[in-house]
Amino acid sequence: MSDSPSTPPPSDNQRSIRVPILTRVEGEGALNIRFRGSNIHEIQLNIYEPPRFFEALLRGRPIEDVADITSRICGICPIAYQMTAVQAIESILDVQVPDQIALLRRIVYCAEWIESHVLHIHLLHAPDFFDCHSAIELAKKFPDEVKRGLKLKQTGNRILEVLGGRAIHPINIAIGGFYRLPKEHQLLELIPYLEQGLRDAIDAARWLANLPFPQFTAPYNYVSLIHPEHYPIESGDIAIQPDHSIGANDYETHFQEVQVPHSTALQSRRIPDNTEYFVGPLARMFYNQERLTPQAKELADQLAFDPRACNPHQSILARAIEVVFAFEEALSILRNLSYKDLYGRAPQTPYNARAGTGVSVTEAPRGLIFHRYSIDANGHVEFAKIVPPTSQNQARIEADLRVLLTDIHSQPDASIALACERLVRTYDPCISCSTHFLKVKIDRE
Repeated sequence: MSDSPSTPPPSDNQRSIRVPILTRVEGEGALNIRFRGSNIHEIQLNIYEPPRFFEALLRGRPIEDVADITSRICGICPIAYQMTAVQAIESILDVQVPDQIALLRRIVYCAEWIESHVLHIHLLHAPDFFDCHSAIELAKKFPDEVKRGLKLKQTGNRILEVLGGRAIHPINIAIGGFYRLPKEHQLLELIPYLEQGLRDAIDAARWLANLPFPQFTAPYNYVSLIHPEHYPIESGDIAIQPDHSIGANDYETHFQEVQVPHSTALQSRRIPDNTEYFVGPLARMFYNQERLTPQAKELADQLAFDPRACNPHQSILARAIEVVFAFEEALSILRNLSYKDLYGRAPQTPYNARAGTGVSVTEAPRGLIFHRYSIDANGHVEFAKIVPPTSQNQARIEADLRVLLTDIHSQPDASIALACERLVRTYDPCISCSTHFLKVKIDRE
């Protein structure tokens, strides 16, 4: 909330506003905006949370520790870090995961999309459309809708418990597959929950389609995985333009991380022009909407969803459609899984350590995630590089804020702060595992 929520800007334009606490953002950061008269002088997405140095922490550790350590990077999307890590290491060791095990991995990734998307939709983002300061306020206006959202998240957590060992920081993802498999009846018992979840997810998406989306558009450079056969989650090439895609091995020839003075987090830019780009649900829908599962695609068509509108406020609807997809995809896999083949072999493909370097890219709920590892002949990590989605979106968020402020700079400080907060929230920025606050400061000279 602003210090003076209804005060118009003073005539000399010498003003500053502060939003001391922004809830519904994961992690610690600040947004600094500086005006010179009516001109936007500076916009900084200032992430000041202390670096945690996970890449350095991994060095010297056995490769078997990598999945458990990387899962601690984020409590909301640990599977994304685990899966990307083990796939990179598997590429070094030339480990081939059996098809049925790979399908179970896809289910557990779907579960993470469900619980992460549903959390953001109902508890973090949707309150903005109804002038609610919290999900508690939203629940007073829409009790059935919020309860439905919590039930959807519970189903995602249930799948993570069955396949991952627990809902938070799962412990069952292993190099070569899983450490253990759940009993067949545990997998089959998930089917009725997924069937109900699919119906509820469709209803939730239809509710969200009627939201009053603010008008906004920007020239986005979408980047997302693509796959010739299905909607991409854990595998595929990287689409960097509508007519140009690259393999995971070429990621670092097209994107680089840079340090900016106002943030403890690195920002990713395109090479060679050093421009920003956009990852996440809108980017995935832009490249892959035709590859959605049948009911999800039909829903997207009925709702006339079009990511080419480049409106970040509509990302809430993109997430809702992806929740429908995730339920439908997981349900289809469980119904068609070859349980005889699944339980006819060990859950983990054996491997031998060897020196080498490997990479992997997957789609975390918030967008593309990249890992690169080098290991020695004894199976210890020599080097690790991890590029999360929020690092890739930071520069784009600042660019969006500049577009927004060009139109609203003459409004009262409180209105500017609120609009900026809401725009940042559309990206579901995962600054860290915990939800803290974002300080907004506007200085006018």
